[in-house]
Amino acid sequence: MSENALEITGLRKTYAASKRSPAKEALKGVDLTVPRGSIFGLLGPNGAGKSTIINILAGLVTKSAGSVRIWGFDQDENPRQSRAAIGIMPQEPNLDPFFTPRGSLDVQAGLYGVPKSQRRTAELLELTGLTDKAEAYARSLSGGMRRRLLLGKALVHSPQILVLDEPTAGVDIELRNMLWQHVRRLNDEGMTIILTTHYLEEAEQMCDQIAIINHGEVIANDTTANLLGQLDAKTMVITPDTACELPSAMPKGIDGTKRDNGTLAFTYKTSQIRADEILSQVHNAGITIKDVRTEDPHLEDVFLNLTRA
Repeated sequence: MSENALEITGLRKTYAASKRSPAKEALKGVDLTVPRGSIFGLLGPNGAGKSTIINILAGLVTKSAGSVRIWGFDQDENPRQSRAAIGIMPQEPNLDPFFTPRGSLDVQAGLYGVPKSQRRTAELLELTGLTDKAEAYARSLSGGMRRRLLLGKALVHSPQILVLDEPTAGVDIELRNMLWQHVRRLNDEGMTIILTTHYLEEAEQMCDQIAIINHGEVIANDTTANLLGQLDAKTMVITPDTACELPSAMPKGIDGTKRDNGTLAFTYKTSQIRADEILSQVHNAGITIKDVRTEDPHLEDVFLNLTRA
């Protein structure tokens, strides 16, 4: 058995031309592996190809070329087994407004062939915090509750892999924290998580490994720590003893800004500039330093650096 939960090789997808748009090559030979038991981030700008990959995994879009193995099962040779190994929480709610949460979970379990004696409806209602809304029509649920129900539907068949497509888009902080508590618990129990999100800070905190896709191609795929280490940059933040402006002249290669809180931030390449050069220039400008600290790059910096082309 492979150590990877997901193996994608040479994946291509070309959408045929229509009256409204020309043919589009959405995926250009994507190679991607997701280790078992990991929380894996799939990031990229709008239109990069993330949704196409997810829709291919879900069986909603037919690939043009390449192979997909889900939990060791080839999607073409073993479509039922590969589909049963994955659960997908979509970005857009797809709930029948006249079903209750309990009814929705039961119907979804039935679609996957889960016998009534093995269904986890009550457990999933508890997990998603919907027990007290079990008999309410879906149309009466708040947006946050509908998202929780989508998570429950993705888990009815006890998949080995859970795909979360922008799970916290537009939700409040309380729901976001609750969702991530559940996701971490599922991961601790052995479930592999694949996450797409536009909240890069969220991906930085949650993901063990991250792939960045742009224009239908994977342009980076590494551990989160290694990706953050790619940027040869650091920011020194100086709190002056009294309010002041930036020094009028700084060495080439140092980008200085004054922040709204009055601190002075100097971003520089550690391979080219020494920290004491910045401190010397600040001192020569007559600025008395009250406090100094450094900031390491964030995933957002890496993302922008790789996708700005």
